[in-house]
Amino acid sequence: MASRLAKCLTCANTFIVKHIGETMCQDCLASLVSFKNTKLKENFFGDSPAPFIGRFGYPNVNVGVLSPGMSEENSWQYDSPSHWVSSHKSIPEIARMRAGLINSRTKVDIKSHQKMTDIAQEVAMASKPVEIEVGLKKKPTFKMNWEQYSAPMGPAAQIKKVDITSNPKIHTKVEKVFSDTDLKAAEGVNYLYGSGFEPYNLSRMLSVGTMGIGKNRKLVPTRWSITATDDIIGKQIIKEVKDYPEADYQVFTGNYFGNYYVIMLFPEKWSYELYETYAKPGQQHEIWSDYEPYQGRKNYADNTAGGYYAARISILEQLQKMKRQASVLALRFVTDEYSMPLGVWVVREAAKKTMQQKPIAFASRELMLKFAENYAKKKFGYDIIPFFKKSYLLKYVTQQKKLFEYA
Repeated sequence: MASRLAKCLTCANTFIVKHIGETMCQDCLASLVSFKNTKLKENFFGDSPAPFIGRFGYPNVNVGVLSPGMSEENSWQYDSPSHWVSSHKSIPEIARMRAGLINSRTKVDIKSHQKMTDIAQEVAMASKPVEIEVGLKKKPTFKMNWEQYSAPMGPAAQIKKVDITSNPKIHTKVEKVFSDTDLKAAEGVNYLYGSGFEPYNLSRMLSVGTMGIGKNRKLVPTRWSITATDDIIGKQIIKEVKDYPEADYQVFTGNYFGNYYVIMLFPEKWSYELYETYAKPGQQHEIWSDYEPYQGRKNYADNTAGGYYAARISILEQLQKMKRQASVLALRFVTDEYSMPLGVWVVREAAKKTMQQKPIAFASRELMLKFAENYAKKKFGYDIIPFFKKSYLLKYVTQQKKLFEYA
């Protein structure tokens, strides 16, 4: 038969059908085969590297612990974006690992203190995966569950019983934050971030109610906690960055998993604007954008959502290292290379990899914008002039007069 395009029933991405009856892309098929080769059981011992808090039915949400469903020496790799990046894992490799994670869950009120909540907290705070014994109501069947903000997972199944069978190893600083019921959640996040903990790990702890004023502690859906963590850390770094001198005209370009960034620094006070679009040669797709002035945002970045805060934290971390502040215009182009949604951590890493590249310096704003225009046209066949015409940031930097102009 002649090849045709179809939408994968598992991940909803478009793929080329080469054989009659194909309903899944090759990446999802590989994940399915890998998963079906494991022996699924209703009762099992396994190591749980992370909890997962759902959002549907809020404030009565699903609280689950993720585990491979068997004893696995390196189960920590199933939930470690930093390892995936450093070891150059491919999209199919990550998907195959995540396909083997069973989400053993039950419904819990966000402010309850049930046994499942306590177990999820210990799993989130532990430095290493926690050994658990799980009894499910019925044997799980394969299904990939995709989340825009968090990494994908395998099947979800209702818990009949669950117990921790080993003593979780919890870092003393994590224990300190958990025990301090007078410490605000933002203060706890920033304290641990300053102590070297990764945002991804901190979002886990925030999601299971281990931080904050005692009476205010509650479960937070995982997708919300990821964005909240990025926002909390970003705001803290902004306070420091605002005290630095202004950067020069510079452009950073880079990508990760087909998420390409063009990040421009303007020698101005801190402000930030993000534009996102799908990049397919010869096609102009919808543009999403959000902006914050020097004073910051007053509401959530609805258009670019979690990607806004994830990219911002990586940009701010590099400005912090440079000891510079700037008005930052970031353009994100999502290409077909990003064949499977893996979570907002990909955005954070893509922006980080971009900011770690050697920048190109320019003598003027006009030269820098012309470079970005030519880059997008040559790389993606994309006209970014509509970006520039819509930009609040460019309107500000081109129209705002400096004090020396009045002198």
